[in-house]
Amino acid sequence: MNLEQLKYPIGDFVYGKQYTLGDTKAHIQVLDKFPARLKALTAKLNEAELATPYRPGGWTVRQVVHHLADSHINMFTRIRFALTEQNPPIKGYDEAAWAELPDHSLPIKPSLQIVEGVHKRMVYLFKSLDKEGLKKTYYHGGYQKSFEIQEVIALYAWHSEHHYQHILQALGRR
Repeated sequence: MNLEQLKYPIGDFVYGKQYTLGDTKAHIQVLDKFPARLKALTAKLNEAELATPYRPGGWTVRQVVHHLADSHINMFTRIRFALTEQNPPIKGYDEAAWAELPDHSLPIKPSLQIVEGVHKRMVYLFKSLDKEGLKKTYYHGGYQKSFEIQEVIALYAWHSEHHYQHILQALGRR
């Protein structure tokens, strides 16, 4: 496998696609099932497995799990801003720097609990949105563009599977 395949085992996310309500329902289902899938995949990992990177120079399984909690908390907060303000500006963050912070050396259980709780809330919220709600946006300064909630839902369904595959890769199960 080349480096690009190791980085993007399911391919890169394609921005700018148009999604149907059926697509969005399928993406919400992915988000609904993800915490249980992640928990099952990581339940019996030992310290050596948690310390295994998914590619040369990549994050360890432990860092990937903590990153998922960090990233999905940020996304959920951004969505809440988008639903309560008109195209609010949101702040990006340095994911690589966050992955090096001391709390990323903790056991993964707290991050699994965060993913479970955030996903429970996000799925409930996403299911309640109508077409108008799905079209609401936030402005991401790092990308210099606005993102519709419907596209963000698709992005995070992709993001969940993207990192799930990274963990499988690290464990040699892919």
